[in-house]
Amino acid sequence: MTAQPLHHPVVVLDLDGTLVDSVYEHVVAWHAAFRDVGLHVSAVRVHESIGMGGDRLVAHVAGEPAESAVGDDVRKLHDQYFRSALRTICGLDGASELVEALAGQGHRVVLASSSEADLVDEMLEPLDVRRHLAAVVTGSDGAATKPAPDAVELAVERAGGGKAIVVGDAVWDALSAEAAGAPCIGLRSGGTGAERLLSAGASWVYDGPRDLLDRIQDGPLRTP
Repeated sequence: MTAQPLHHPVVVLDLDGTLVDSVYEHVVAWHAAFRDVGLHVSAVRVHESIGMGGDRLVAHVAGEPAESAVGDDVRKLHDQYFRSALRTICGLDGASELVEALAGQGHRVVLASSSEADLVDEMLEPLDVRRHLAAVVTGSDGAATKPAPDAVELAVERAGGGKAIVVGDAVWDALSAEAAGAPCIGLRSGGTGAERLLSAGASWVYDGPRDLLDRIQDGPLRTP
């Protein structure tokens, strides 16, 4: 798909599956959490929901009655399981270099994640990219979670405003970007196929941060 480049837009980056290889740890954590409260939700269904806010996920995959009865319990258990897996999580290939390259080209780079601030800090630590980030938005900021546009809009606001482009690995990133009036670059590094990302509204799809970095001058983030 051919598109015109944007003049140094704010680049809003997702975290899980976009910069860090953590999507499947989330799947295992949610799957185990549902099991612990006596519910079976297929791993495929959970995986398709990773990227939306945790406050929405239980109702989305298990229904409103489950949310009302055990939603908070499931979220607490997920957090416990996921935090116990943090030592196995690492940055995706090319993630640190991509952030550095984008900042070096003059983009204001911001992070928007639904995870709480302390968890975001832990996952960012091995990437060593904080010095390149103009702003960070986390679940601790209270913005409505994806697919709502609020986190994207807050990230752009904190970066000083202007046009933006979202980079994420889930359909929820694409839907959030569309709701915020921003184009979206989809990455397959979270396990979602190109067809689903494009159907959700992504305008471009790359295999992951390394692929986007390697082809940056041929895509929407090329230097004007």
